[in-house]
Formats: sequence, structure tokens, C-alpha cells
Amino acid sequence: MQLPHCPKCDSTYTYEDNGMYICPECAHEWNPAEATEESDVLIVKDANGNLLADGDSVTVVKDLKVKGSSSMLKIGTKVKN
Repeated sequence: MQLPHCPKCDSTYTYEDNGMYICPECAHEWNPAEATEESDVLIVKDANGNLLADGDSVTVVKDLKVKGSSSMLKIGTKVKN
């Protein structure tokens, strides 16, 4: 039996307990019989699958073209909020 992914953090490690689905990674619990709420929250993950939040610093791992400009972001560039 395939259990659904967590609607909050999209984790695959959910389990069922007393008719409720539970996510051990974010502690979210939901009832599968209830209608799921669709949220407009953007979930951004890094290359390792870790969730990124506002204020996190990242490092560019490949050259990225900048739209509307002739410049590029080079590998190793640190991007800060």
C-alpha cells in the first residue's frame, strides 16, 4: 500500500496511526477523509532536499544566465538574502 506524501513538507516517510496520517519529519497530522486544502505556499528545496526559508544563503553550483542581461552568475557565487 502506497501512503500519500505529506501535504506540508512533501516527505515520503508518512505513516498511518488510528485513521490519521502522520509525518515524522514535520509532525503534521491529517485525516485522509477530509478534503485537503490547496495552499499557494511556494516550497523551495536545495540540491540535497532540504527546505529553504527566507534568509538562507546559498551557493550557485552551475553557471546561470540572468534574464534581461548579458551577464551570468558564475559557479561558487554566494547568494545572500
